[in-house]
Amino acid sequence: MHKHPFITMQLLKNVRIGIAAACVAMLAACASMQGLQPQGTLTQPDQLASRHTLAGVQLTPAAWPQNDWWKALADPQLDGLIDAALSGNPSLDAADARVRVALAQAGTQDAARKPEVGAKAAYSGIRIPATIAPAPFGGHYLGVDLLTLSVGYAPDLWGGKRAAWEAAVDQAHAAQVDAQAARLTLSSNIAQAWAELAHASESQDLAQRELERARALQQLTARRVKAGIENDIQLHQTEAAVAAAQRGMQAAQEQAALLRATLAALVGQGPDRGLQIARPQPLKTSALELPSDLPSELLSRRPDIVAARWRVEAGARGIKAAKAQFYPSINLSAAVGLASAGLSTLFELPSRYAQVGPAISLPIFDGGRLRAGLAERDANYDLAVAQYDQTLIDALHQVAEQVITLRAIDAQAATQQQALDAAQSAYDLGMKRYRSGVSAYLDVLGVQQPLLRAEQQLTDLHAQRLLASVRLVQALGGGFQVDAPTTLDTTAAASTTR
Repeated sequence: MHKHPFITMQLLKNVRIGIAAACVAMLAACASMQGLQPQGTLTQPDQLASRHTLAGVQLTPAAWPQNDWWKALADPQLDGLIDAALSGNPSLDAADARVRVALAQAGTQDAARKPEVGAKAAYSGIRIPATIAPAPFGGHYLGVDLLTLSVGYAPDLWGGKRAAWEAAVDQAHAAQVDAQAARLTLSSNIAQAWAELAHASESQDLAQRELERARALQQLTARRVKAGIENDIQLHQTEAAVAAAQRGMQAAQEQAALLRATLAALVGQGPDRGLQIARPQPLKTSALELPSDLPSELLSRRPDIVAARWRVEAGARGIKAAKAQFYPSINLSAAVGLASAGLSTLFELPSRYAQVGPAISLPIFDGGRLRAGLAERDANYDLAVAQYDQTLIDALHQVAEQVITLRAIDAQAATQQQALDAAQSAYDLGMKRYRSGVSAYLDVLGVQQPLLRAEQQLTDLHAQRLLASVRLVQALGGGFQVDAPTTLDTTAAASTTR
């Protein structure tokens, strides 16, 4: 029985309307990203006031440290230690390994953007029982030889795969900068340990001078006791002073030994390496200066700030990759090959076969998986922004802290030098009077202890200045400089640059 043409056309029309309605319903039901957006806002250097804190310091573009900044301390032995550490240290090896991991992950994301081509050779055989299938299939063994060339490709319609790859590349950049930061930290730690070793050596000299003064006073007091001018109480007091000076010498020697073992570990060797370290030369420190383009240039001079900025950029691209998953995707697949029941006919024309399998997919109901994924990317971006802001704040604080410390030490050292000169004059005069019999032993003690304290305090100030100078170099980036992302990909997250 034939249907009326009008009825047939109406049926087709109704089918089209039904398909269109179903598509509209599917689109309306698809996962929505509405209401999801990051909240983080990058802090700019000019938002962090530092002009008054850093005022009064000599400004010059040459104040940025050099890559080999430690050579300014003018100690070849220190140069050799840092060179050895930078060429082979487990902490640096670990940082370099993390770089290789990040680069491999970026390669994986890049591969996901490209077509896949595969070849396969296979043989498959089966014997179907005659009780299941009649002859000629049942009751016989059938074998198939198969050669296949397949191609698969999923076009990146919305740029999500490219964004995921770029995010991985940004993370690799951050890892590379982290490796540079590890080198700066290591060289700074060695320089600081070296400065402390120099201080311990000076403390040994100070203890040695005090021991010589105590022994000289002991001998003089012994002669005075023998002459009846002093009694045994004063002699025992000088003996106690000699013992105290010897303890000071032993404490300084212990500190120096510990620092040599620390330096050996920082170089990446055993403690016996520290026994080969000779006494440091007197280390040079320069006058306090700051770069004239601080703090804006700090963005590209501090490796931790640069790495943090790369992670912000990676977070923004991660948002774009997550958003792309909300849209339809296309997967294209094709295969061509040869299939035959025997090798003799495998390469004949009738054995050819081909398969094409395009597919379109659209997320509709996923239990909130896509929204949760995008919310996670938004939160990761906000976390990266917060960490960047905190890193910038910490960097300026570290610079300001060392500037304040250096200014204070310079002022204290000038005053302390005056105190030391006065204490030395008082001691010299007191000893002269004591030798001539004009003064008593208690008068000598009254000028000896202030001299010892003045020497110790000035030595401590010199060591503190050297440490602060090294820390200022570290705070200024230690000679590191690299291009960092200055603007974010505004298509990755519309609200990230608000």
